[in-house]
Formats: sequence, C-alpha cells, structure tokens
Amino acid sequence: MASTLFFGNQVSQLKIDADILRSLPDDDPDATLLKSIGKTFGGNNMGVIILETDNIYQTSVLEHVQALTDTVTNIEGISSVSSLSNIINIKGGDYGIEVGKLVDEYDMPTTSEDFQELRNKILANEMYKGSIVSEDETSTLIIFTLEEDTDVNVVAKQIINKTEALQLPEKLYYIGSPMLVTYISDLMKRDLTKLLPISFLVIALVLFLSFRSISGVLLPLLTAVISIIWSLGMMAFLDYNMSMISNNIPIILLAVGSAYTIHVINRINQVKKIEHSNVVSTAMSYVIIPVILAAVTTIIGFISFIFGAYLEMIVDFGIFTALGTFFACLLSIFFVPVIMDLFKSEKKKVIKQKKQPLLTTKILQPLTTALFKNSKAIFIFWMLLLGISLFGMFSINRSVDIQEYFKKDNPTRLAENIMVEKFGGTKPVFVLFKGDMQNPEVLKKMIQTSEFMKESPDINSAMSVAKLISEMNYAITGSREIPDSQEKIEQLWFLLEGNEVMNRFVNEELNEGIIISKFKSPDNKSKKVFAKKMKDFIRENSTKQCQISITGMPFVDITMDNSLVKSQIGSITIAILFVIIFVGFILRSLRGGIYTSIPIVAAIFILFGVMGLTGISLNIATVLVASVALGIGIDYSIHIYTHFNESFKKTKDLQKAIEESIQISGKAIIINVVSVSAGFMVLIFSEMVPLQYFGILIAISMLSSCLGALTLLPAILILMNRKKQLQ
Repeated sequence: MASTLFFGNQVSQLKIDADILRSLPDDDPDATLLKSIGKTFGGNNMGVIILETDNIYQTSVLEHVQALTDTVTNIEGISSVSSLSNIINIKGGDYGIEVGKLVDEYDMPTTSEDFQELRNKILANEMYKGSIVSEDETSTLIIFTLEEDTDVNVVAKQIINKTEALQLPEKLYYIGSPMLVTYISDLMKRDLTKLLPISFLVIALVLFLSFRSISGVLLPLLTAVISIIWSLGMMAFLDYNMSMISNNIPIILLAVGSAYTIHVINRINQVKKIEHSNVVSTAMSYVIIPVILAAVTTIIGFISFIFGAYLEMIVDFGIFTALGTFFACLLSIFFVPVIMDLFKSEKKKVIKQKKQPLLTTKILQPLTTALFKNSKAIFIFWMLLLGISLFGMFSINRSVDIQEYFKKDNPTRLAENIMVEKFGGTKPVFVLFKGDMQNPEVLKKMIQTSEFMKESPDINSAMSVAKLISEMNYAITGSREIPDSQEKIEQLWFLLEGNEVMNRFVNEELNEGIIISKFKSPDNKSKKVFAKKMKDFIRENSTKQCQISITGMPFVDITMDNSLVKSQIGSITIAILFVIIFVGFILRSLRGGIYTSIPIVAAIFILFGVMGLTGISLNIATVLVASVALGIGIDYSIHIYTHFNESFKKTKDLQKAIEESIQISGKAIIINVVSVSAGFMVLIFSEMVPLQYFGILIAISMLSSCLGALTLLPAILILMNRKKQLQ
C-alpha cells in the first residue's frame, strides 16, 4: 500500500515529452550534428505560422501579418521572428547600399502600383519567392525560433492562444517542431484520459461475463492498476519522460497485468470443483511455473527493444514495460493468491454448478474433437496460411514520417500539405561549413554547394550568409558573384552586423556557417538518392580550409528507416532464441522450447502478412507490435504446453492430456484474448493514427496467437506423440 501511494504520487509528476529530436542517439553522427547545429544556430526549435487567404497582396493582410509578428515577438522564450513585415531587404541607392525591410510597417503598400512593386521584388529574389510567400500568392509564413532550454509546450500554446485571440479573418495553420511536439503531447494526454478508462470498462465487462464473480473482475484489474502505477511511478522517480511510444505502456500493462491473474483465478476455480482444502496452494503448484515462464518470456520480448533500437524512446519503452511486467508477475503469484485465500466464501457456489459453461460445451469440447479428427488438415491449413502471410510480408511499406501520426483532416496534417505544395516541404537540411566565413573561397564554396543542392527536385531553395553577400554585391555591381577581395566582403559584412538574421547563418566567432534548406519528398528512396549525391559532393569538395558536413531530418530518417528493419529482425530473433533456450531449460526439454515458440512465430508471420496486404506501414509505433505480440502471445503456448506435458506424464493418455489442456488452460486463454483484444481495440478511437493501427494489429496478433496455441500447437503435439500412444 505504501509503495503504491508513493509511486502514485510520482505518477502525478510524470512529464510528457513528444520531441523526437531529443530521443535521437548521441552516437549517431547525423543526429549528433543535427543537435549541435540546433544549439549553435537555433535550427531545431523553429516553428511556422501559415497565413492563408485569397490574395496576400492586400493592405489588410499585411497589417495582419504585422500583428501576428508583433504578437509572437512579445512572447517570452522567442528569440527571433521573420515574416513579410520585417524580413531583410537589400537594395542599392544613391548613397550606396541600404539594408532595410521589405515592407515598411509605417508606410504599407496601398495602391495597385505599390503592390506590383512589392510583387516584383519578391519574384526577383530567391530569399522571398517560395520561401516566405507562396508562388500562387495565397499564403505567407511567419517563422519563429525558440530560445535554448525554453519550455516548448508552454511557448507553443501561448503562440496558438494569442494569435487565435486576434480573430483574424485569414486561416492560420501551425507547423514546425515546437508545434508538433505540443500537438502530440496534447493528443497523448487526451488518449490516456479518454481511452484508458474505456479499456478498463471493456475488460471489466469481459471478465464479469467470463467469471461471474467480483473477484474475477477486481483482482485482474487491481493487479494491472498497481503494476501500471508502479512502473509509471518508477519512470517519474528516475526522471524519465513519457514519450509518444511509452504512452502505450498503460494499455499494454493492462493486458499483461490482467493475463497472469486470469490464469491464477481460473486454476483456483478449477481446483475448487474437485478439492475442498488447500485449494489455493494446490492451484498455485500447477500454475506458478507457467506464469513465471510466461512473465520471463514476456520480459525478454520487451527487453529485446534495447538491442538495435535507434530511438532512445523505444529503449525506454522496453525497459519500463518489462519492469511493469515483472511487477504484474509478482502480484499475480503473491498478492492474488493471498486475497483469494482470505475470501473463500465463493467456492461452494462454484462447486454446486452442474451445468458446464457455454465456452466449454460450444467451443472447447468441439475443438478437442476436431483436433483429433483433423490434426493433419489443421496443420496443412496453417502451412497455407503462413504461405499467404509470407507473400504479404514482401509488400510491407516503411515510413518514418511523423505526419502519419495525424489524421488526414487534422490541422497539422493540412499545414504539412501546404508547406510541401507551396513552400518546398518541412524537413530541414543543414550544410555546415567550418572556416573563415569572410573568406571569398569559403563563401564561393557555399554558393557552389547551394546550386548543387538545388539540382535535386526536392530542394526548392538554399539560404546562407553567402547568399546575403551575393545579394548585397548585386545591389552595388549588378552581379550576384561573391567578391574576390576579403576586404570588400568585410565592408559588405559590416552593413549586416546587428541584424538578427545573421545569428541563423553564422556563429559569433565567424568560423562556422550553415546553409539552410528544406527537403520536400517524404519518400525514402528520394532521400537516399539525395544523401548519396550530397555526400559524394562533400567528399570531393571539403578541404582543411573549408570543412563541409551535412545533416538534417532526411538523413536521420534514412538511419531511422534502416533501424526499423534491423531492430525488428534483431529484437524478434533475440526474443525467440531466448524463449526457446529459457523455456527449454526450465522444462528440461529443448523440444518444449521449440514447440512453444512455433505458434507465436506463426502469429508474427500472420501479423506482418496482414500489414503487407492491407498497406499498414512499419513505423516507430507499429515496429513495437511484433515484440509486444511475442511477449504477450507466448504466454498462451507456454500454458498449453506445460499443462499438456504435466498431464501426459501423469496419465500417458494423449487425448486426455490434450482435452484437459484445452478445457482448463484454453478457457483462461480465451478469456484473456477476448479481454486483451477488446482493451486494445479501444485504441481505434485514438487521435493518433499509428496507435489506431497498433491496437488493431495487437488484437490480430492476440487472436492468431490464441488460435496457434489452441490449434497448431495441439495438432503438432498430437502428430508427434500419436506413435508413442500406440506403442
């Protein structure tokens, strides 16, 4: 009780962090460089407000852009804001170069001539066209950067609330890392507060219909609740944050925590029918080994996420889900039996029941008969099913696009579409140059790199300090070439000093500078082509005086995409091998370890087959499904096999051993599958698309694991042991 209260208090302090950038590993060069650039140049804390209307070139629209710019600028935690109303403008005049603003807030354009002049300036300059104003002239951007160590959620919510409070007639959309993090955090909170209680009610209903007793409902749910509180409390106590992956932990532990208790209660109820004394201890002598085996193999399934996972949030998920499973196991074998031993009054009511439950008469008994009559046919059916699944596996798509978390009509998804269609995408690309930023050769190399980048159909523009210098030179000489003299560059540079835009392109020491660009296509093949092209270019052009490196979300996405496959194959392989070895060791039979693994391997094949045939992508959420399914589904095979093994050794009667295993352990398995699947299917009401698929896929894998344990495994046992029975 004390530990539950302590961890319950810790849960209230648990923070949500949906920032995928913070979950990137420190040992990956692309991720490390991306984080470093973010700290130096503020590139990773950039957000965007999209203002959409019928025509940008109206005085009222420019005034509204100014109002948005001023509103965002005055929010604490914002380091810079760029928009049509304050963006830098370089032009030549009678007295030399003038560095001012593109639009004068005190002298807004009002006439058609004024707007045509503004239009011409924008169309003639790459800095504006397609970057700050869309080419169809219906949208413009207000781009803001957050200060380092700012509370992203607080600032993002202030931006949304204060800009919406202006009640502007134009449509506003919000996009960029701060906004995505905030949106996902809010969705996670809503899902947890809305869906978790519904899952509890659904599972409670299934348990009541199955056991027809208060203890049969309360004890599984109580076990699950305590294990959830302890694991999340431990997460908060150790200063871990809940991520977009770990928000699945409560739902999963609800399934796992109730599963072990269901088997304990079912066995105790079964023993009550034939014994009147030492019911609990007798029942536990039968079930304790299978429960511990099931828990250990489940923990192995979750721990396997540690090996090969690219994102730290997936590693954290594996650790704390495994920890919660351990807690659930302890509670089911120590806490639940004690409680049931204290409340023995229900046993006589159960003993008096003469009529067998419908589950036994309508499903389990006919199933046992069918298994002995058609064991070969059942085995052949499974082989055909696995063949179809194998075919579907080769059609699986992979995706690491965070936008897939949102429904198609979600404002964030709509904002992403606008950015892709009108502003060249949202995935940032950074090219870092180390060298003297006022050296002509370095600046020329930056221009050369920019032009090379724009040869890609997915790169619309590439901005840098070199581009600013070339525009200033154009204003004086009519040529956009970088001056050959460093002295001339320093003179031009002097005019730019103090302008906040410089902080986005060069560091204070002027020995590092970046090209900032955006990548358009979400397709991984396009990213790989671009990455190879750029890395070849950099390898050929980087020198000691001008060291070049490149990073950005397309490069991180490539690594993440590769890791999806590696971590999926690695974690499943490790988990299955450990299951075979561990179960084989405990049962003193390697054959037993292999037998118990066959149904879950078949279930995983079916899972991937369904994903391939239905077009469900393998992403950072669905990549968890196979190992979760393995961890939970292996329980069913373990209970059937250990029950069969024990009964067959005692009776030497194959049919009786199969019948007893199916009708006793099979009953608990079906109750568990129905309750778990129903609980996970609640996730289809999630606001986050991958979680909807997560719930559906887990339900499918549980069903296939159950069928594998109740049909494929017994069919194999019958075929393999029939000769022994005849001897």
